[in-house]
Amino acid sequence: MRILVVEDDEKIASFIKKGLQEESYSVDVTENGHEAIYLAETNAYDLVLLDLMIHGLSGMDVCKNIRNKNITAPIIILTARDSLRDKVEGLDSGANDYLTKPFAFEELLARIRVKLRNPSNASNIITIANLAIDTARREVSRADKKINLTAKEYALLEFLARNNKKLLSETVIKENISDMAQESMSNIINVYIYRLRNKIDKDYDLKLIHTVRGLGYMLSDENV
Repeated sequence: MRILVVEDDEKIASFIKKGLQEESYSVDVTENGHEAIYLAETNAYDLVLLDLMIHGLSGMDVCKNIRNKNITAPIIILTARDSLRDKVEGLDSGANDYLTKPFAFEELLARIRVKLRNPSNASNIITIANLAIDTARREVSRADKKINLTAKEYALLEFLARNNKKLLSETVIKENISDMAQESMSNIINVYIYRLRNKIDKDYDLKLIHTVRGLGYMLSDENV
């Protein structure tokens, strides 16, 4: 999952980016409102974390501009401005949530998880055949048998699951999985797909992880 952080305090931006990357989110950071709008137009972000007091353009104006461009990614405002008037204005400008500083990082993560849920399925559980992914607890099981995954394996599986039956290229996967693009191995995606297959598919007749040679990968309970 890919998140845009718009924050002009370097220490806070670094703290948020580091914490999100540890949770296997892919993160871009900018301190400038005009650049934030450009990045939101250029890239398919799953969520935007937006400070109100930033360079170039106010956070309120950034939020309005993003919505005027029909960009529907959830926006969570993170700001020290805690008056009721500011909160109302922020939500009316198009934000989905409003969190005041200082905040507990665990609360921010919880709010992010809520906003990233598929609106057609309010549950934390993604189910594909007999595979179950609990996105709140980051737990995976198949046929009720728990499967232990590393953080990056889990991130890749969840991304595939959230895009169930969609063919995803290596480029798209690298853009959306934290630090994957920085890996030195040229076949890093194939390596993690191999590991997932051993844990997810090996003991079952129905294979869920599919490779379309030269095009990408897909999670599906149907033959590809």
